Amino acid sequence: MAMNVVSANAGEGGSPSGLEAVQRAVAQACRNANRDPTSVTLIAASKTIAAHGIEATIAAGQQVYGENRVQEAKLKWPEIRARHPRVELHLIGPLQSNKVREAVGMFDAIHSVDRRSLAEALARECSKAGRQPRLFVQVNTGSEPQKSGILPEEAEAFLQSCREEFGLTIDGLMCVPPVEEPPRTHFERLARIAGRSGVTYLSMGMSSDFAEAIELGASHVRVGTAIFGARPPLAAKT
Repeated sequence: MAMNVVSANAGEGGSPSGLEAVQRAVAQACRNANRDPTSVTLIAASKTIAAHGIEATIAAGQQVYGENRVQEAKLKWPEIRARHPRVELHLIGPLQSNKVREAVGMFDAIHSVDRRSLAEALARECSKAGRQPRLFVQVNTGSEPQKSGILPEEAEAFLQSCREEFGLTIDGLMCVPPVEEPPRTHFERLARIAGRSGVTYLSMGMSSDFAEAIELGASHVRVGTAIFGARPPLAAKT
């Protein structure tokens, strides 16, 4: 189910009408799939969106946001969260090892655990900080060489290492399907891995395909364009 709603200030701010349309579409997708709407968390992907645009959607009731980069989040979120302490912030983009300390301190969830060195660094920093963000392992379901993520055939062994070697609690899996392929196959693949591994949450589905992701078991959908409008030319859609 593709969303055609864009904000009046595309790429600059949130659109309450766009947010409401997405919320209605998420609820309808849940009904179509015979799921409780409360079982799906809508993450508003706020990469490149200025603080005033985020504030508009907070005022309209949105409580969970996703950022792609630690550095960008550092610039705008401390002040926003000081005003809105109940808002959740998720890291949905790649995490560099040298940003782990900041990420653990800032984010409530990290969706991009994708290598042993990062898992080890997260375990060390979580123990040191006494803080445990929810962690998702990113799976490269399309085995794309240019994309981050654990290969599907290595995912279960990696999950076991995270748990047994590093003592991490892995709450879910995340994927970003190849843009040129139907997403359904990739959502099904991620769900199968989760089922075999005893993982509860599935972070999958974006503006153009979140209804299909919900049908196939998504617990978290990451929606940016349908809420905030078209990104600036250099910013990838979410």
